[in-house]
Amino acid sequence: MRDEQIKRELSQAYQILAYLKLDDHTYTHLSARSAIDHSFYIYPFGLRFEEVEPHLLLRVSLDGHILEGAEYQYNKTGYVIHGAIYQERADISSVFHLHTPEIVAVSACDKGLMPISQWALHFYDHIAYHDYDSLALDTSQGSRLVKDLGKHFTMLLKNHGSITCGRTIQEAMFYTYHLQQACKTQCLALSTNQPLMIPSENICKKAVHDLLSFEKDLGDRDWKAWLRFIRPLA
Repeated sequence: MRDEQIKRELSQAYQILAYLKLDDHTYTHLSARSAIDHSFYIYPFGLRFEEVEPHLLLRVSLDGHILEGAEYQYNKTGYVIHGAIYQERADISSVFHLHTPEIVAVSACDKGLMPISQWALHFYDHIAYHDYDSLALDTSQGSRLVKDLGKHFTMLLKNHGSITCGRTIQEAMFYTYHLQQACKTQCLALSTNQPLMIPSENICKKAVHDLLSFEKDLGDRDWKAWLRFIRPLA
């Protein structure tokens, strides 16, 4: 894939999440690995998601230098998080970091994400957790974060938010959407103050296998639908 397409799709991801109201003013960030060399694209610090266009994206080296877009600055926490993941996980091409109220609420729950909905079952035994450590401002924090992520593509940052990754931008979006729905549902379920029904372990294992192997190119079909949805807004 050429970088022009990567930049276009990354800016579309920002706009989709803005339309779904899953952004947090200027405080969260999405990125995609560049096809050129050891670098990635991320938006300039200070933009809202709906403002992101391909020509505004920064290209940042894995050691933190701005290679394109030097007139702008990136969020330092964005580099620490995204740079660390790209350095250690060659299989990951896109990283989304969010903190919606529902995701933060579940990240603060002692039991974390519970398998009480089909959305949540996408992550059964497929989600990591990372202890809160203030703002991610140094590379040692990035190293600990990647260690906790392990081989997973999704992680809850306790008391903070989430990281959802993908082999493609579309896959990262797929995990992001389902995680948000799962966390929103868990918050609603807990608010009823009634006992929760949890499927058996065998059912949970069968469900996560079925859900993640239901179709190839995970997230591609949904991505095309979202593009049709936001295109009139562009």
